[in-house]
Amino acid sequence: MKRKVFILHEIYGVNHFIEEQVQVYCDEDTTVSLIPLYPEGLSFPYEQEKQAYDFFVQTVGFDAPLEFLSQKLLEACENYDEVILIGYSVGATLAWRLTTLPLHRVICVYGSRIRQYLDNIPSCPTLVILSSHESSFDVQLLKKTLAGIPNVQIKQYQGLHGFMDTSNSNYCQMSHSQAHTDIKYFLQASKI
Repeated sequence: MKRKVFILHEIYGVNHFIEEQVQVYCDEDTTVSLIPLYPEGLSFPYEQEKQAYDFFVQTVGFDAPLEFLSQKLLEACENYDEVILIGYSVGATLAWRLTTLPLHRVICVYGSRIRQYLDNIPSCPTLVILSSHESSFDVQLLKKTLAGIPNVQIKQYQGLHGFMDTSNSNYCQMSHSQAHTDIKYFLQASKI
């Protein structure tokens, strides 16, 4: 079996945390690639959250990359037995919007803007990971809405947005470990 995992980063760009995720999901059957949404080498430190968010919204957004990402994923579907997409934060929202493609699985890690695209109905098993609290919206309402959508599994963990990132001030070791265990289980269940 040949499996391809693509990772979409959060507003900070390709940083240490995102690079670590490549190693987490690699194994003898799995090739993992990052899909950078920013020009090569551009990333933002956590202290520049507002600048990073503004850059993402003004230069990338939630619509413009969809055609490019769709082409890349569909091309991979022709060459691999399984194609899996994992997105973090804004990358998770983009991943959510791509769940209608013939992918094997999609994992959306704290994609808070998913709430703006709830008319999207995934055609593949989709795992949505939520934090227990978000400052900009009601997480429980989103969880309740997602629970009614076919092909969607929801896991919620104690902590704030960014709880999986060891370098983020919102890092929560217990939730990080639980989430990785659940993600690995979700991926193992999918192996042919």
